[in-house]
Amino acid sequence: MFVNTRIGILGGGQLGKMLLQAASRWDLNTWVMDKEFDFPAGKVTNQFIKGDFTDEELVYQLGKHVDIVTIEIENVNTSALHKLEEEGKEIYPQPSIIDTIKDKGLQKEFYRSHDLPTSDFKLYEDAQAIRKAVEEGSLTIPFVQKARTEGYDGRGVHIVRVEDDLEKLLDVKSVVEHMVPIDREIAVIGAKNPSGDIAIYPPVEMRFHPTANLVEELISPAGITPDQLSTINGLAHDVLKSFDIVGLLAIELFIAKDGSILINEVAPRPHNSGHHSIEGNMTSQYEQHLRAILDLPLGNTAITSPAVMINILGEPGYSGEAYYEGLETCLAMDNVHIHLYGKSHTKPFRKMGHVTILAEDVESARQKAREVRKTLKCKC
Repeated sequence: MFVNTRIGILGGGQLGKMLLQAASRWDLNTWVMDKEFDFPAGKVTNQFIKGDFTDEELVYQLGKHVDIVTIEIENVNTSALHKLEEEGKEIYPQPSIIDTIKDKGLQKEFYRSHDLPTSDFKLYEDAQAIRKAVEEGSLTIPFVQKARTEGYDGRGVHIVRVEDDLEKLLDVKSVVEHMVPIDREIAVIGAKNPSGDIAIYPPVEMRFHPTANLVEELISPAGITPDQLSTINGLAHDVLKSFDIVGLLAIELFIAKDGSILINEVAPRPHNSGHHSIEGNMTSQYEQHLRAILDLPLGNTAITSPAVMINILGEPGYSGEAYYEGLETCLAMDNVHIHLYGKSHTKPFRKMGHVTILAEDVESARQKAREVRKTLKCKC
């Protein structure tokens, strides 16, 4: 019976914590690996294994003790996962898919080879190669530079708008993308189980912090046209089938000013763009991921209430033991759902939690979200 299945999770951050909270409702047997016991997931798992999930031997040994291995972060040792898969272990998402997605260059080439719409791009070895391309005229400003690996939460991205920005190029293997004139940024989460069933969540709109490049406000449902909704749903199905992934896939999209819809990038795991689903949808993204990897019927993704999600970020100028100013005031507000991740120390723009606000309509939720943002501060 699936409740006796041992599930190993690589990564003990906030995504792992919320995945485990969903797993606890079914009394699932969960094992988590990460570097420190005081990481968010350490408080809610059956077994916490202190170890580096980029270490081949440690990941392999975890896999030998569980029935299914999954992830909450892409930067894991996939050599061990390939070996475990060859030995018959269930690894979801599949190691080959993790390899492709965690390298943004391979990810972009995947879209190109599968005729999936994405922005124009070129691959470069380092900053010098990018500067040379600009000098020779084969690359024109403006553009976006992305580190091929280990970029997350706004890290590993550099926008070149003017020539002076070339001085701050990241000196790493990079994807350089044409800067698309963006009307809005959309995310859609899909899930697929081994039986081939697919479920797609209603798209959400993401609005980003102007300097930290982190989601500042997530709006559900997205304010898009029926034609755009149809195109996005069709594209999500195509992407899930092309990867043939088992588990969740979060798909970030651009709606360009010319009306075209382009894939920005994807994540093969629960994602910041799906936090609202805990309160705002019939099935949370975390429960859906468990349903998918256990080959259970996928849950209903319908919206139960308009919602706005905001991240609780560490305040600029504060580094130290976390203190939440205005917490009691926000707890007194109706339909304000606060999630604190349990990170003991804050620093500027660190994700410390999130808040989901429900209301009868999006604008009412946005108005209350502005009140929460002004009131709830993570300081030290």
